[in-house]
Amino acid sequence: MEIMEELVRVLEATVSPDQTALQSAQESLEKAAQNDFNRFLLGLSEVLADAAKSQVARMAAGLQLKNALTSKDPVVKMQYQQRWLSMDPHLRTSIKRFVLQTLGTEIPRPSSAAQCVACIACAEIPHNQWPDLIGVMVHNVTNATSTESLKESTLEAIGYMCQDMEPDHLASQSNEILTAIVQGMRKEEPSNHVRLAATNALLNSLEFTKANFDKDAERHFIMQVVCEGTQCTDFRVKVAALQCLVKIMSLYYHHMETYMGPALFAITVEAMKNEEDEVALQGIEFWSTVCDEEMDLAIEQSEAQEQGRPPEHISRFYAKGALQYLVPLLTQTLTKQEETDDDDEWNPCKAAGVCLMLLATCCEDDVVPHILPFVKDNIKHKDWHYREASVMAFGSILEGPEPNILKPLVVQAMPILVELLTDESVVVRDTTAWTIGRICELLPDAAINDTYLQPLLEALKTGLAAEPRVAANVCWAISSLAEAAYEAAEIPEDAEEPTTYYISSSFEELVSKLLATTDRADAHQSNLRSAAYEALMELVKNSAKDCYATVQQTIIVVLERIQSVLQLESQSQTSSERMQYSDLQSLLCATLQSVLRKMEVSDALQISDTVMTVLLQMFNSSSGRSGGVQEDALMAVGTLIEVIGCEFLKYMEAFKPFLLLALKNYAEYQVCLAAVGLIGDLSRALGGNLLPFCDELMYSLLENLGNEVVHRSVKPQILSVFGDIALAIGPEFKKYLDVVMTTLLQATQANVEKSDYDMIDYLNELREGCLEAYTGIVQGLKGDADKPVNADVQLVQPHVTHMINFVENIAQDEDHSDSNTSAAAGLIGDLCTAFCASMLPLVEKPSIQELLQEGRRSKTNKTKTLASWATKEIRKLKSAQ
Repeated sequence: MEIMEELVRVLEATVSPDQTALQSAQESLEKAAQNDFNRFLLGLSEVLADAAKSQVARMAAGLQLKNALTSKDPVVKMQYQQRWLSMDPHLRTSIKRFVLQTLGTEIPRPSSAAQCVACIACAEIPHNQWPDLIGVMVHNVTNATSTESLKESTLEAIGYMCQDMEPDHLASQSNEILTAIVQGMRKEEPSNHVRLAATNALLNSLEFTKANFDKDAERHFIMQVVCEGTQCTDFRVKVAALQCLVKIMSLYYHHMETYMGPALFAITVEAMKNEEDEVALQGIEFWSTVCDEEMDLAIEQSEAQEQGRPPEHISRFYAKGALQYLVPLLTQTLTKQEETDDDDEWNPCKAAGVCLMLLATCCEDDVVPHILPFVKDNIKHKDWHYREASVMAFGSILEGPEPNILKPLVVQAMPILVELLTDESVVVRDTTAWTIGRICELLPDAAINDTYLQPLLEALKTGLAAEPRVAANVCWAISSLAEAAYEAAEIPEDAEEPTTYYISSSFEELVSKLLATTDRADAHQSNLRSAAYEALMELVKNSAKDCYATVQQTIIVVLERIQSVLQLESQSQTSSERMQYSDLQSLLCATLQSVLRKMEVSDALQISDTVMTVLLQMFNSSSGRSGGVQEDALMAVGTLIEVIGCEFLKYMEAFKPFLLLALKNYAEYQVCLAAVGLIGDLSRALGGNLLPFCDELMYSLLENLGNEVVHRSVKPQILSVFGDIALAIGPEFKKYLDVVMTTLLQATQANVEKSDYDMIDYLNELREGCLEAYTGIVQGLKGDADKPVNADVQLVQPHVTHMINFVENIAQDEDHSDSNTSAAAGLIGDLCTAFCASMLPLVEKPSIQELLQEGRRSKTNKTKTLASWATKEIRKLKSAQ
């Protein structure tokens, strides 16, 4: 008894305003858990179930119990679930009894016990344990004598279970679960608290109720209670029911025809008109979802036509049919914006803009006549709300309709838009800059014409000095304009880039103004600094030859800025200052890469010492030890290697320690990934000169492959890099051959759970890495294509049968990727050139021939080329017999 009273006292102290008492309570709970975890959990469940205990203690007990059963971290969550399952079954039964008897006895909402029931269910049900739970819960909800609180908390528990558990584990009990949910949702249910918990539970259960939606009678009943829920006077129930409709439309579009005319259209249109933002948002979201589904169905139909088969599902063109009703509501909603709208706050006005974009993409040309009158009537309206709404509406329909329909409209609108860039309203200026950015990106011909280009460029230069939110959109418009101007330029036959282009005359001033924008005191607002640097990068990347002098000047400025930031960072006092400097270094690194790529090799060599000195300083700095900067600096080194090639050799000794350090950065796997990619760059640039460094690099790479802490995404890239190293050092690779071949053998035998799409993608990446490694090794040991085959390639002979079996395995897996096909075809071709006639019995297998045929039909040029080449090599061997 004393122990229980002590536990209650400690639990009550966990909400104490006194920090000392709070910390002491936390320490006591941690100690109790460490001393006797089983007894600790049982004690928590007893406090939770005891109605005589204070509500504070019971809530705290529920929270502690939940935190001991689950975690947001998937790995920790699995460990906690395994820990629970390994506990004594009698103890678990006692705890489950306590949490179940707590349901309906708590005063605060939401129920703590409901969360605990769901956590235990998520651990047990996938292992076919706690079989009577669903029955108990259905009884709690359907029993006429159950209290409002019992029904509500039980439905909350069902909702949490449906949200957190894989749908497969609940599908077999979907009938019982739906019985409880629908019972709680009925309009006859007197408690709106119960209706809300039931509607939220339905929202979380929709994924595994496919079988119920496939049956007319059951679907009609579900749809009836959901539609009735949308008419509930309780605002929260109405929103939850509308959320259900949105999700149902996403999951079961093909079943909705029966309900669209009689109910869904009217319900959602009424919701769009509602004064409550949350209700209006769901009405708009419903039609955005319709557009998403109908765009997917259009893609499905075109793919089916290409393959000469009927599509599985067809579009009912609800969006097209509803256009005349939806557009006036959406444009009216656009006029309800606030001058101080928070960028991060989602509201009906923003949702309406997105919905219009989706309608334009989905309905294409049909949207134009519905939008144009609103734009024409309001673009010069005296009220800024209407001016901004008309510009937003115009900007929203620029993707979808045919360019030849839009272009004359855009050309006509350009002078007005240029004028609106200096409108008295900041909101109008902001949206106008965004719309111009969309025009430059989607309909560049309309922006790059002799009449409007110069006024537009002048307006954009001026716009860079506007408020941060406006200037950030101006930066994006400059990025899009630079890319469009470059693509529109003429490139002489014997050159790689144009001699001049449309913005050559403004190039220097734009660069200068963008650099000044990055230095603005308010550049941290609205992401302006990063937008300005990104615009600068695009401008440099898309520059013509007559802009080269400015490009050369820019790299000097960037290098000076990096040195200056490194100096300031060394004097920084606070962590927020250091974070700012880190972000700045990342932006400068990215800009450095962009400028380096435009440099002529001779010029790059003149400044490469300075570049490398600065980058080495960056690796040495405090931020250089943080992942983001380290990754960006590695990528900048990679760009320098690309540009100066084998001349990078002189920096290898100084750079190698940082490269090896990055390979060991398991915690920030993007850094490790960048380091692996860099070894590929070095292999291609240095060739045989890489040899003195190979032992250390190979050791680190092999160590990473065997280390379970290394993120899985790094491993396929390491395998691929073995191929790069083999190509670089040729026959010298034989010293690593045995260990690499053993590693590849293990990797080729990997398999994954086919229900997880991410894992299928990962398996394809892993296989591609293996194929690239094999290809590099065969090519490296074989020697140059135009010379006789090197005898060292015979060392690969014992592994050839396994390589072909591996390719067969890929060919027979229907989930293999186009990249797998491409890499497999390349390997087959190389094996044929290396081992000649002995390959014929291996490559004439039906699955190999089918894979090559698939490759020859690929839409990807690389795959088609490699598959055709491999086929030709096989034919050569046949004709030589």
